[in-house]
Amino acid sequence: MELVEVLILVISFIVLLAMGVPIAYSIGISSVLAMLASIPAMPATTTVAQRMATGLDSFALLAIPFFILAGQLMNRGGIARRLIDFAKSVVGVLPGGLAHVNILAAMLFGSISGSAAAAATAVGGVMTPHMDEEGYDRGFGAAVNITSATTGLIIPPSNILIVYSLASGGVSIAALFLAGYLPGILVGLSLMVVAGVIAHRRRYPRAERLLVSVAATRFIRALPSLFMLVVVIGGIVAGVFTATEASAVAVMYAFLLAMIYREIKLRDLPDILLESVKTTAIVMLLIGTSMGLSWVMAYANIPQSVSEALIGLAKSPIVILLVINLILLAVGTFMDMTPAVLIFTPIFLPIVSEIGMDPTHFGIVMVLNLCVGLCTPPVGSVLFIGCSVADVPITRVVRPLLPLFAAMIVSLLAVTYLPWLSLWLPGVFGY
Repeated sequence: MELVEVLILVISFIVLLAMGVPIAYSIGISSVLAMLASIPAMPATTTVAQRMATGLDSFALLAIPFFILAGQLMNRGGIARRLIDFAKSVVGVLPGGLAHVNILAAMLFGSISGSAAAAATAVGGVMTPHMDEEGYDRGFGAAVNITSATTGLIIPPSNILIVYSLASGGVSIAALFLAGYLPGILVGLSLMVVAGVIAHRRRYPRAERLLVSVAATRFIRALPSLFMLVVVIGGIVAGVFTATEASAVAVMYAFLLAMIYREIKLRDLPDILLESVKTTAIVMLLIGTSMGLSWVMAYANIPQSVSEALIGLAKSPIVILLVINLILLAVGTFMDMTPAVLIFTPIFLPIVSEIGMDPTHFGIVMVLNLCVGLCTPPVGSVLFIGCSVADVPITRVVRPLLPLFAAMIVSLLAVTYLPWLSLWLPGVFGY
């Protein structure tokens, strides 16, 4: 019966996605249909529902709505503009300065807000008119914004790393946060190199060198926003508070900062809270249905079967990791990050553990893989957001995306086969 369950699970999931059914519903319905192949209707539905509820019963997940709210406050609070001004003073003088500014600002804003979508919207919305004025191709500008926005999912604080901690059975969130810094910076620098080469060939302008006093003023204006990273990550690493408590601290800090900047009024709070609740509901539904699907897959022995087949196929750890990367890259093109992490972590984590890969290292590799998927059709959410912000069709963005994709893939291979990139910082802090 296991083969029948697997076929029903896979076929129903693919058919539902092809019909345009939202992925959370596709996951839940296909899970129930697979269970119906071996047990009666009532036990099948109640079992999946129970696993969904159990999967959401986690203190660590409480951090997600708080970080989402903090991101909304940051998005509305004028943080993006101040970070862009700061980025201009740092990298604006390089060839193709505005492209570098976009990348650095997206890295900073994405890491502070924890949202690639927020970074693509906030930074892209400010940068697109400026890049138009300087003669940048709008497709190229959108491609830079789309790819750089994903770095905030690797550089902490990151909601998806919290989800991976849950799916992996308790990998330290603090260790994952620390592990994300060097890979995230590596991706950002790789994008800057490629963007710089393209900008040099197309003779895009660079900004004039700023006076030291102007650069210092911009840094001071951005410092309160940057200090949020020190408060949140520093508090977690120092053991002052947990990741969940840190998320609440992030909300308080973001709210105070917005009040100081006077970018948000009290009458704006209901809309901000409503948007945060909507986003949280979507994320939690994805987590719940994905946890139900993970249990169904375990019930059908899918993880064990995949593990045996993959290890039997290749004895070399290098080949095994390459195959896993290729699978995750393919998965990322049609599946959102949250369900992908929850579904495939139980499948691949035992395999990489058997070949000696650290679970923290694998978490960063998995997230980086799926970040590439956010920029690719047909389900790349950041791709669609970036095109919408720049008001360009996807067809105009695909070509300039290719060299930036190549930079992300090279960074992915480096992170995969050089474990110290992920494990050095956690080791320094004793994780």
